[in-house]
Formats: sequence, structure tokens, C-alpha cells
Amino acid sequence: MGGESTTRTAPRSGGTGRGPAGGRTGQRLSGLAVALGLVLFLGGFAWAAVVYRPYTVPTSSMTPTIDMGDRVLAQRVDGDQVRRGDVVVFTDKSWVQNAPVVKRVVAVGGDTVSCCKQGKLTVNGKEIDEPYLKGGAAEIKNFPTVEVPAGRLFLLGDERQGSLDSTAHLDDAAKGTVARGDVTARVDAVVWPMKGMLERPTGFEALGTLSQPGPLRTIVLLIVAGAVLVLAGGAYGPIAKRVGASRGRARTEPARAR
Repeated sequence: MGGESTTRTAPRSGGTGRGPAGGRTGQRLSGLAVALGLVLFLGGFAWAAVVYRPYTVPTSSMTPTIDMGDRVLAQRVDGDQVRRGDVVVFTDKSWVQNAPVVKRVVAVGGDTVSCCKQGKLTVNGKEIDEPYLKGGAAEIKNFPTVEVPAGRLFLLGDERQGSLDSTAHLDDAAKGTVARGDVTARVDAVVWPMKGMLERPTGFEALGTLSQPGPLRTIVLLIVAGAVLVLAGGAYGPIAKRVGASRGRARTEPARAR
């Protein structure tokens, strides 16, 4: 009929039909991205669960590095791995009954430690710069030179004026020192509130090798990369479908009048 008009639509591609959106190759790649992302994401959390332990610090003795109530991640380590400058978690019944303690190691077996010269801690005759104290005095009161026995550690809180640390136990049989074997973990980062990785204790470098940070940054990278892959792979199908539908509409054209 002369007045009849119809439209003619070109075949559509890109997922507007019954087949999977984006084509088989795209679907396979998106599936691989999701699978790999899940492996990285879950693997990162599993790795963290094996390597790290969470702690809530109950006191202000490590201020300003760690405030009271802060949540930290501490790497499980053997006592023999502890170095000067490390912030460690340990248990010692002569200090606190049935509770972990968080302090900073300032001297190890064989060291001599004293305080203070010009407001600075002295280890093996060397004055130690401690930037993590944020300019505060190393110690309000002096304490006599202590020779740390082999296999033991001398520990201080970063809040030196009020911390119940080795200086509060100098009259004990161990002269305030703690056995290496009492250490269960080394603090890597404050995660709540998010303060990040602890500062490196560079002031102790002249006395020996420092501990290296744990794998926390790598673990976080794996988790983030896994989440991105899962989201990208999951979003591919809907995006491909929408793009295909848009192209299909662009190909629709009016037919000639008959």
C-alpha cells in the first residue's frame, strides 16, 4: 500500500541477542579476571591471617607512635629475629599477668644502655636519635647504666615520662630486661585509626642491622589488585551488553515507503 511505512533493522551484535554479551572471548577473559581476582583477594587475606596478629593497645605508653585504643597489626616473629628499634609484643608475668605488652626494644644482649646525655638515650656509648618521640625528651629521670644479659632485651615506651617499662623494673633480678623468647610479634602498622606503617628506627643503624618491614604492603597490594579484577570482570558483561544495545539502535533505519 502507498501509505504504509515500516522500519527495517540491521542485525544487532554485541550481546543484544540471546548469546552472551561481549562475545565468547570477552566472556572468557572476564571470567578469568574474576577467578584470578578471587585468588588474589582471598589469598591476600589468608596470607595476612598466617603472618599477622591484630592487637588493641590498652595504654598510652607508646604515644605518640601508638595511642591508647589503637588497633595494630603485628607480624609473628621468633625472638631471635628482634632488632634494636623494633616495637614488639611480649608477655612477661613479672610485668603484667596474662596480658601482652607493647614496647620498643632499645638494647639487646651484650649492649650497655643508659640515659640521658643532652636528653638522648645512650646505647654502647652512642647517643641515639629517636625521631618517633616527636621532639620529646628521651627520659625525664636518669637511670644507671645497664648491661643487658645475653638472650635478653631492654625495652622502653615511646611515652618515656609515664611508661612502665624496663626502667620501672631495674630492681628485679633481670634488671628490667625481658627474655627474647617472651616476644611473640613485631608491630608493623597502626591500622585503626589508619596511621600506616611505623617509622623506621634509623637512629639505631650505627649499632647494627635493622629489621626489615614485613610483607604487609605486598599483602595489601594483592587484596586491592584482586578486588579490582573481580569488579572489572564482573562489570564487563553489563557494560558490553549496554554498548551492544547502543550500537544496535544506531543501526536501525527507516525503510522506504512502498
